[in-house]
Amino acid sequence: MVTTRTPATSIPSTLGVLLAGGLARRMGGGDKPMRTIGGRTILERVIARLSPQCDGLILNANGDPARFAAFGLQVISDDVPGFPGPLAGILAALDWTAANRPEIEWVLSAAGDCPFLPRDLVARLHEARARGNAQLAVAASGDQSHPVIGLWRVALRHELRHALVVEDLRKIDRWTARYPLATVTWPAEPLDPFFNANTVEDIAEAERLAALDDAQAASGTDQAS
Repeated sequence: MVTTRTPATSIPSTLGVLLAGGLARRMGGGDKPMRTIGGRTILERVIARLSPQCDGLILNANGDPARFAAFGLQVISDDVPGFPGPLAGILAALDWTAANRPEIEWVLSAAGDCPFLPRDLVARLHEARARGNAQLAVAASGDQSHPVIGLWRVALRHELRHALVVEDLRKIDRWTARYPLATVTWPAEPLDPFFNANTVEDIAEAERLAALDDAQAASGTDQAS
């Protein structure tokens, strides 16, 4: 199953891929997106943020896909061996989109452990990409870039596969440096919309931020909007 929305006419059709392929070593293993904050899993929060913005969501994860069955998302795994990182998940999403949603030219990638993603993420990335005539667009907050959160043109999938398989390229920013790139920056205060839970200590901070985020949403002053 792929979640869907009614697309906005001014934004190109965009499929979202949630990257959940990390091994969570700093948390003792397991799936980081399945951790609970504020009474909801991180993955639930990510889905709630992105579903209204995308023309469907899929999940990139390795191992048994049944553990994500409750979310009703199509689960795709890497087909490049050796856990080469997020680029392999992005490539899997581009290939899946070309085969199953050929009408879609763009894929948004997002980390599956970022529960406070902006509600205008897709719109602002597309706006910056179009304005700068860029091939790719990535997000930033404060002075930090977040290249795992970005827009990818499906037509670049063959070049990405060559870079991964033949060149053994692993770093996203080395890949994006090859193309005209737009970067969109969001404020990091009072809540960084790209906060991600990497450690056990981060979960405690995420609980605090979730309470702030939920209160802002209830009052109509949502920071990540």
